[in-house]
Amino acid sequence: MIINKTLNIQSKGNCDMIDITSQITKEIRNCNINNGIATIFVSGSTAGISTIEYEDGLISDFKNMWERNVPQNIPYQHDRRWGDGNGHSHVRASLLGPSLVIPFADKKMALGTWQQIIVIDFDNRPRSREIFLQISGE
Repeated sequence: MIINKTLNIQSKGNCDMIDITSQITKEIRNCNINNGIATIFVSGSTAGISTIEYEDGLISDFKNMWERNVPQNIPYQHDRRWGDGNGHSHVRASLLGPSLVIPFADKKMALGTWQQIIVIDFDNRPRSREIFLQISGE
């Protein structure tokens, strides 16, 4: 069996990190599948999905890591071509990736105690994001 859902979130952009664990948990609990996998995909080329311990210190560390490794204030060919100033956002999102697959058993995701599912919006402005959730199993 396969169930498809869409979640909509609003982001602030600029490395905004949004915890969507509770929404995914709710969708798994409310579906007719007890064991399977949840595939989570964010639409758009300037956002990504991962897991993290969602606490203030690590959130700050994570944002600082992106600035060290893919800084905003260097030239990007994308910016030269389009002039939208978000070349860094595309590079960051491509490194992180747009999707995540999480197994679940008895409607419980196999996440660690401090592991949450996050969407990170790297774009340089607020955005409305669609998260596609596909739940499959038995």
